Amino acid sequence: MTATLLAGCLVLATSCGGAAPAERASTVPAKPPAVAEPVTTTPTTSPKKGPEPVKPTGNAINVHKVRWTKAKAVSKRKVQLTWWSGVAPCTVLDRVKVKETAKLVTVTLYEGTAPKARNVSCIMIAIEKTTTITLKKPLGKRKVVDGAR
Repeated sequence: MTATLLAGCLVLATSCGGAAPAERASTVPAKPPAVAEPVTTTPTTSPKKGPEPVKPTGNAINVHKVRWTKAKAVSKRKVQLTWWSGVAPCTVLDRVKVKETAKLVTVTLYEGTAPKARNVSCIMIAIEKTTTITLKKPLGKRKVVDGAR
């Protein structure tokens, strides 16, 4: 009986541990290591040159005065204003108020939020915008001043 027990243990020992550890791990073929693809970025739109031209909407909510950064005469009666603003529809030009005197032209920009932006998420990024106003009389030597200051 001892010989039979010894033979059975020998069979068990050789059948359980016969393969090397690497061979016992898995029968599923291993995947080759992943090769990283080079990352290339191509812009979806070409960058704009200069500020974005906008026109007053006249229907904004939460309207407030906004300072402009530059006023440039583009003709005798037209002045182009440039300022930094947010993205539409969260920030839109509501109206432009112009007060002309013999020595000054006071221009005040008013911005607010478009009514359709109630449930919209907007990114917090500054963009340069521009609008052009038409004066009642030629600018001449009059000085253009910011009404929001």
